[in-house]
Amino acid sequence: MPRDPAWRGRLTGAAIILIVLWPMLVQAEFKPWILWDAQSLAATWQFMASFVPPAHSLEFLQLVAVSSWETIAMATAGMALAMLGAIPLTLLVTERLSISRIGSGRVSPLAAALRHCVRALLVLLRSVPELVWALLLVRIVGLGPTAGVIAIALTYCGMLGKVYAEILESSDASACNALLHNGSGRLKALLYGALPESAAELVSYTIYRWECAIRGSVVMGFVGAGGLGQRMDESMKMMAGSELATMLMVFVLLVAGADAVSAMLRRRLA
Repeated sequence: MPRDPAWRGRLTGAAIILIVLWPMLVQAEFKPWILWDAQSLAATWQFMASFVPPAHSLEFLQLVAVSSWETIAMATAGMALAMLGAIPLTLLVTERLSISRIGSGRVSPLAAALRHCVRALLVLLRSVPELVWALLLVRIVGLGPTAGVIAIALTYCGMLGKVYAEILESSDASACNALLHNGSGRLKALLYGALPESAAELVSYTIYRWECAIRGSVVMGFVGAGGLGQRMDESMKMMAGSELATMLMVFVLLVAGADAVSAMLRRRLA
């Protein structure tokens, strides 16, 4: 059997990965064997057994339906606000849509400085997790979905602005360049030059972020932002496994629904 000519490189790469990974596992106090401890196994079995059967009383299902709608509303409103902020920031930060580079091919120093400032703003917005924003905002606006909506809008504005710009930068530049060279504005170059090619990818990423916003809304419910997360927090404190099982199933259905919407929109744009 012939020897793999790249075996030295593969072996060296694997050794480097292990050397780098091991201190990280130690620092993270990664101890998977704790899961197989007799006490842990007994606690796990007792907790999982309480999931069956899932809670299905009419009163509880109505409560879950209202909380689910509140979670969807929080995620959707937060995403809408995030897009309102991200789209104009994307116009500013995308070099391909720069008018100052037309002719000389180089972006003017003023435009470059503005672009760096906007990039720094996007970094700041997405650097702080939505949960931390929510914790800060709960102190300002009080308990309730408002803190969650603003937290999602701030964090996701930074994420959307960055990824929208990268998607537009990676698309074919010929249509944008033709429009800009013929006197078109930045917005028209985006709408008629870049969007037709990038629409499917932009929509797919936006729907994925909406799915993430739904998950984020559930997490923020644990700090008082309402919705499914707050109900799950209450059920966990009461060790009500049957209620948790019902809410987890609803959570899976929400994510599956977002995935179906994304697939449908991609098919229509294809």
